[in-house]
Amino acid sequence: MSTTNNRGNYRKGPVRLRGKLIPEKTTDESLLEPAESVDWVHMDPWRVMRIQAEFVEGFGALAELGPAISVFGSARFKPDDPEYTLAGEVAGHIVEAGYAVITGGGPGVMEGANKGAHEAGGTSVGLGIELPFEQGMNEYVDLGVNFRYFFARKTMFVKYAEGFIVLPGGFGTLDELFEALTLVQTTKVKRFPIVLIGTTFWAGLFDWLKNTLVERGTISSHDLDLMHLTDDPREAVEIVLNANRSRRREELAAAQAAASRAGAMGPE
Repeated sequence: MSTTNNRGNYRKGPVRLRGKLIPEKTTDESLLEPAESVDWVHMDPWRVMRIQAEFVEGFGALAELGPAISVFGSARFKPDDPEYTLAGEVAGHIVEAGYAVITGGGPGVMEGANKGAHEAGGTSVGLGIELPFEQGMNEYVDLGVNFRYFFARKTMFVKYAEGFIVLPGGFGTLDELFEALTLVQTTKVKRFPIVLIGTTFWAGLFDWLKNTLVERGTISSHDLDLMHLTDDPREAVEIVLNANRSRRREELAAAQAAASRAGAMGPE
C-alpha cells in the first residue's frame, strides 16, 4: 500500500505544516537563490547553523546503524509495478547478508525496498527530503531522518552505506548515481561498488557513455568498470558483498605489511 500524503501536508525538516503555513519556497531553493541585497550577510550565518544541525542530527541517528547498502530508484512506480517488487527482493537479499537497507524513504522503489527490509526482519532506513509536494516517509521505515538540504542528505547516503544498488529511476536517481560515480572516479571514496539493475532500462545510458563520452575522451574506458549491470537481485547484492570483502582483504594486507615494516625498523 502506498503511503503518499495529501498535498495539504508539508514537511520542513522535523516540522510538519499544512494549509496557509506551507512555504512558497523550499529551504534548498532559498539557499541557492542569487542575493539581491546585502541581507544575506545577516541571514546566511544562521543558515550555516541550521546546516550544521542537519549534519549533527544525521550523524547521531545513523552512527550505530552498522553495515548498510543504499537502494535507489523512481518514486513514481506503484506497488503493482515489477520494479516495486524487485526492490523488495533486493532488500530481502541485503538483509539476509546482514546489512541494513537505506532509501530516500518515499514511495515507489524506495517503499518497495523499505517494505522488503522490514518484512525480512532487517533495519529499514529512510532519509527524507523537503520537496514542494512532499510525499512523506513510507510506513515501512524503521529509522527515518528528514532533511532540508540535499547535500546533507547525500552525505548520509554515502557515509553510511557500503555500496549503491540502483533500480530504474528519473532525475533524482541519475543524480545520486553520477554523484557516486564522480566520488569514486576522483577517489573521494575508494572501492565503492555501484550496481545497476535492469539491463534493458540502462542499456541506452551505457551505450551513450561508451560511444560518446569514451569516444570523445571525456572519460576513460576503465571508468565504465565503476558500474556493474545485472537483472538478478541476488547477483546485485553479491557484487556489492564481494567488492567489500576484497576491499577488506586489501586493507588488512596493507595494515599487516605496515606493521611488519615498523617491526623490522625496530624502536627509534
